[in-house]
Order: sequence, then C-alpha cells, then structure tokens
Amino acid sequence: MAGKLFPRRLQNLMAVNLKKMSSDTKDAILKDKRNKIMARGLPKQKPIEGVDQVLVVASGKGGVGKSTTAVNLALALAANDSVDWHQLDYLVIDLPPGTGDVQLSISQNVPIAGAVIVSTPQDIALLDARRGTEMFRKVNVPVLGLVQNMSIFQCPKCKHETHIFGADGVKNLASELGLDVLGDIPLLVDIRETSDAGKPIVVSQPQSNAAQAYLKIAAEIVKRLPHPPT
Repeated sequence: MAGKLFPRRLQNLMAVNLKKMSSDTKDAILKDKRNKIMARGLPKQKPIEGVDQVLVVASGKGGVGKSTTAVNLALALAANDSVDWHQLDYLVIDLPPGTGDVQLSISQNVPIAGAVIVSTPQDIALLDARRGTEMFRKVNVPVLGLVQNMSIFQCPKCKHETHIFGADGVKNLASELGLDVLGDIPLLVDIRETSDAGKPIVVSQPQSNAAQAYLKIAAEIVKRLPHPPT
C-alpha cells in the first residue's frame, strides 16, 4: 500500500513546492526548458487542415477578460467576413493565462498568423502582458497588438464614468513595445450577463457600443494579418 501511495504523495509534494516558487524561479525553469528545446531544434510546424489563419488570444494574467474577448472577437470576425464554417478563414485559440508550456508548444507546432494580447490597465496585469508579448516575439509569432479591456466603467444610472483599473496603462505599454492598441472594451454588466447566458454580446446586442468595440477590434486584426481571407 505504501508503495502505491508514494507516487501520489510525491506528486502532491511537487505541486506544493511549485506553488511556493517565486516568479523568478519559475521564469528560470521555463527559460531553461526553452533553451533545451531550442538546442534540439524546433519541430516542423504543421498547418491545421481546413484552416486558413490561426489567431491566438493571450494574456499573461488571469481575470482580465481574455476568454470573453476571444469569443466575441471570433464572432466579430465571422460577422465582418461571413466565415464559411466548412473552410475556416480564422481559427481563434483562447490560450490559458501565462507564458508556459501550452503557449510554447502551440507556437512551435502550429503556424500562427498573429497573437492578440488582452490586458486591463492595471499595473500587475501590464507586467504579465509585457512578458507574454516578449515570449511570442522570441518564438517568432507576430504580435498584432494589444486590447485594453475593462478600460472604463459607466454607471448605468447617472452615466458617470470611472477608470477603475487605471486610464491609459495598456496604451502606455503598447507605446513602449512599439505596438498598436487594437481597441478599448468598457467594463459593462451586459458583456458579463450575455456571456454567462451563452449569447455573447456581438450576436445578442450587435448594435450596442460594446459589440461595436469588438467589431472594430476584429477589423483592426484583419488589417494586420499577413494576407486577407480568400
């Protein structure tokens, strides 16, 4: 019995130790892993059959609205270009937060047309957005630009506007990195409610300001892709 339990105990101990690691230590481990992979040579990228261009939506930090943004951008791309689902013009991949193995593996194995980085204007989110941008650049994935999410909150009653997470953090970061801000998405209850209901705002309220923001960002993405859909 003890022999059977030991591997699980060892796994739990490793998980606890990983949680206790500092961000610098984790970065060092990831850098070492990348160096070993690079030393072996990069795998040959294989296009996904039936897909014209692959887009990844990423963020260094969780909780910045990346998944909601990815879903609405996919629908906005479909609305802008009348996607034929038998032959995809775009495949939008919602990556997990961070700059770990998933991001590295996809970047090495699948030809990616571009990455979109989502962040709030908050300082801690911007630090991780910078890391994400730098990681994609190291693996030669074009970064199309940044999306500033939850940029402003407007009271539904008095219409007073508040920059809860800061005003221009993403814009300042984009300027430092030599990138464009693809657009701003406000902090709205409607975005959350429509997503929770399974009816994202781009399709359920297409004339709303929020939906128009996603549509504008989708148009900016298409402008920056290496080639337009055929």
